[in-house]
Amino acid sequence: MVGSCCSFSLLLRAKAKAAAPSSGGGKAAKKKKWSKGKVKDKAQHAVALDKTIFDRIVKDVPTFRMISQSILIERLKINGSLARRAIAHLEKEGQIKRIVHHSRQLIYTRATASSD
Repeated sequence: MVGSCCSFSLLLRAKAKAAAPSSGGGKAAKKKKWSKGKVKDKAQHAVALDKTIFDRIVKDVPTFRMISQSILIERLKINGSLARRAIAHLEKEGQIKRIVHHSRQLIYTRATASSD
């Protein structure tokens, strides 16, 4: 009876070895596809100031309740340097009023007649 048990286990090992290559293991198996994550589209913002953008800055921006560089970039589709120049121009003209000056994050609001 001991001999039949050993031969049975040898038979199982032989079947396992024979079945392994046919299962497609190793390099032939399909590799897991990892998620690449979401890719953000590159923004196509204006890098030069033209007449239409300047007119929108002068007309629309002083009506915003909160004005910052990031808000101008998002709403007017201009780059950061143009947004900083636009804010400086509007502050110099007196059309907007500074609320917070923290490092490089400047926050402004519209200038009202009662705030002067």
